[in-house]
Amino acid sequence: MKRLIIAALALGALAAPALGADLPRKAPAYVSAGYSWTGFYAGINGGYAWGNSAWTLTTGGGTGNFNINGPLVGGTIGYNLQTGAWVWGLEADLDWTNIKGSSSFAGCAGGFCETKNSWLGTARGRIGYAFDRFLPYITGGAAFGNEKLSTGAGAVGTTTRIGWTLGAGLEFAISGPWTAKIEYLYADLGKATCDSACNGGGTPFDVTFKTNIVRAGINYRF
Repeated sequence: MKRLIIAALALGALAAPALGADLPRKAPAYVSAGYSWTGFYAGINGGYAWGNSAWTLTTGGGTGNFNINGPLVGGTIGYNLQTGAWVWGLEADLDWTNIKGSSSFAGCAGGFCETKNSWLGTARGRIGYAFDRFLPYITGGAAFGNEKLSTGAGAVGTTTRIGWTLGAGLEFAISGPWTAKIEYLYADLGKATCDSACNGGGTPFDVTFKTNIVRAGINYRF
């Protein structure tokens, strides 16, 4: 009997590994790879701008400084490359605008001068740090747009200017390829000139255009 018990125990020990191999194994826990920001995208944006324009006589006779403001709406294209949590990107946009303001400055022909911007674009780099589906970022680059300079004499000067822009924003993934963002930009188009013809035969002006922009946008990632 003792020999039979020892033999049974030995057989059980030999069979245990084989039985264990036949038992179902527990599947490993699924770990999400996280949201990827890499790829091309395009979208629309819209918002509001406010700032100031200064008209300074080139002879140093004085300056007329007044507020400018108005809405803007347009389109955006860009590309992101994600390395770890860092997201590097290039983005360009072009907006229709109605940013304008005027002043009753004595140096302007007819005692009136106006600055108006009807389109504004930017070409910028972006650097962001992703928290999965949330992407805070900073951005900066070139700004370009037109300036229509008018005086009370009915004279008009139009020029296209190139300046710079800096800002920051927050983008977040909504669903699938769709993302939404809100951002702030400061844009400076440098100095334009309202020459003698623009000022109705009077003294030329140097004119600046500086604006703050707050806008929201929707993008589609390809």
